[in-house]
Amino acid sequence: MGGIDLKNMPLAIGLFALTYILMLCLPKYRRYVALGSAAIFLLTGMLPVTGAVSYINFNVLMMIAGTMGIVSLFIDSQMPARMADILLSHVPNVKWAVVALALFAGLISAFVDNVATVLMVAPVAMAISKRLKINPVPMIIAIAVSSNLQGAATLVGDTTAILLGGYAGMNFLDFFVYLGKPSMFFAVELGALVSAAILLLMFRKEKAPIPEPQLTPVTNYVPTILLLGTIVLLILASFLPNMPETINGIICMSLLAVGLLYTAATQKSLKAVVKPLREIDLDTILLLLGLFLVIGGITEQGVIDQLASLIAKVGGSNVFVIYTVIVWASVLFSAFIDNIPYVATMLPVVQKIALDMGIDPTVLYFGLLSGATLGGNLTPIGASANIAGIGILRKAGYEVQNRDFMRIGVPFTLAAIIPAYLYIWLFYGV
Repeated sequence: MGGIDLKNMPLAIGLFALTYILMLCLPKYRRYVALGSAAIFLLTGMLPVTGAVSYINFNVLMMIAGTMGIVSLFIDSQMPARMADILLSHVPNVKWAVVALALFAGLISAFVDNVATVLMVAPVAMAISKRLKINPVPMIIAIAVSSNLQGAATLVGDTTAILLGGYAGMNFLDFFVYLGKPSMFFAVELGALVSAAILLLMFRKEKAPIPEPQLTPVTNYVPTILLLGTIVLLILASFLPNMPETINGIICMSLLAVGLLYTAATQKSLKAVVKPLREIDLDTILLLLGLFLVIGGITEQGVIDQLASLIAKVGGSNVFVIYTVIVWASVLFSAFIDNIPYVATMLPVVQKIALDMGIDPTVLYFGLLSGATLGGNLTPIGASANIAGIGILRKAGYEVQNRDFMRIGVPFTLAAIIPAYLYIWLFYGV
């Protein structure tokens, strides 16, 4: 890190604050805001050009791009729809169908992007609702919030999990067992069990039987093999020593390349690869690229140090209090702002707090991830999966009121976050 020039700190803070405000006010242009802010940090010298590349996490960017492309091929194969059909053939009524679909969405979301999960599962719920002539709004909301919950269960489940894994040097297995203790996967699943019980209670009156579903034919099994292959290779990479820092990203991009080549060969057209390439969310990748540089800039100017000191002061240097502040502040902030820039910003802050206090940062890392992931379920705008679900409903002619969403989102979030909050402290608290 270059030498800190205190006279530039107010400018760095002002630029960072303006960046966040503009991203909130202009959500469609977030990537341009982040990249523009990064350019200002570079042009003013607050972020030295020679050191800027070191702040860009290429492993994270490649993982996101690779998994998004593979997931697109997976969805197009109709395998998720087939899995949902099989699931529904084993439930007796609407109440259990809602819970089953929510848990299924959660399972898929542990390995697939949250928005993609909603886009996969929501049409199934819409079809059931149409056949039974019932309101689909509660069912779609339950699917959206469940997909948000499970995104933190594995390394590849959500962009925020990928960010944490990249920053903390965690591999795929570390989300299951870390430092010899059960890790985030089990904290999330504990929350999922409690929240499933809440859903059963909320939908207890929905006892209409489920009609026998038609089994969707799978058009191609190769994307399923590629998705499973991604998980297996990420696990294997966890055991191999002296791997490059970008190994996870290389794995994801390599398997995507295999999928694209197979698709082009079987369909005998290069045009066949256009759709999966378009499904790679370039906006998110450019946003993260810009944010990595912006965070590099405020780090160089000592802003991260000051923010960490402020939080430590609020917590009175008590680890439990600081952990509690991070968890519940993350829940609150993520209810209104996108959790991707929030987590990207807070990771170095949390690391600095732990360093200053001389403690292992794991408890604070996991607290940040759980709070930021689940907080988005409090409001309709708190997570992209919620917005996607509401968009599907709007296209079908259903308007979702804030109270309709929060009637499910609030109790679901509390039911999920409280057990996870206690679990993480129990196993990783200092």
